[in-house]
Amino acid sequence: MDGTIVDTEPYWIAAERALVEAHGGTWSHDQAMQLVGQSLTFSAGLLQQAGVELEIREIIDTLTARVISSVRQQVPWRPGARELLEELHQAGVRCALVTMSEGPLAREVVASLPRPYFEVLVTGDTVSQGKPHPEAYLTAVELLQETDPDLAIQHCVALEDSVPGVAAAVASGVATVAVPHIVPLPDHGSYALWDSLSGRGLAELEALLAGPDPADAAAASWGGPRG
Repeated sequence: MDGTIVDTEPYWIAAERALVEAHGGTWSHDQAMQLVGQSLTFSAGLLQQAGVELEIREIIDTLTARVISSVRQQVPWRPGARELLEELHQAGVRCALVTMSEGPLAREVVASLPRPYFEVLVTGDTVSQGKPHPEAYLTAVELLQETDPDLAIQHCVALEDSVPGVAAAVASGVATVAVPHIVPLPDHGSYALWDSLSGRGLAELEALLAGPDPADAAAASWGGPRG
């Protein structure tokens, strides 16, 4: 979500900096980049190391509240994201939102969409292990399988913008598209590398699938940092 369909990373970085500075510390660009794509629990731990004297849960709640406030003022969509979601929706492709952001922020973003593009939401507060662990993507596939037992990993494509997110998607076994944003991603044989979602469509996602019949594609999952 963050960095892939919405450009909320600047909101997160601003929230992190404000929180660290409120506790008398400093927050550099390099420190902020370490948090891109990570779970909020991991990020909160680094903020504690930077001098934030709050419990992990308090840090997560404070950051999330700040980002939600910013999103309510303006949802900063990534280029091509809404257009791709609309095409998938019109084609009947089932979509899952896979993010390390927690439920309140994810629901805020989903509520701003013109249609119910996402059938399934997997958020950071619903999994025990965050990205780069594949649990979130495996959970999304399992939830989609509840109403379609024939759905398999090889029918799914993930779109990600961060190193932890790409690692999680690849480890889950889904075909993966890396769309770098804040942090550059190297070209690698384990995933496709796109510079943007602009101009990309269903046919290109279907072409990535390893199954014998790409036209049977049944799911697409998105994530980003916090994913």
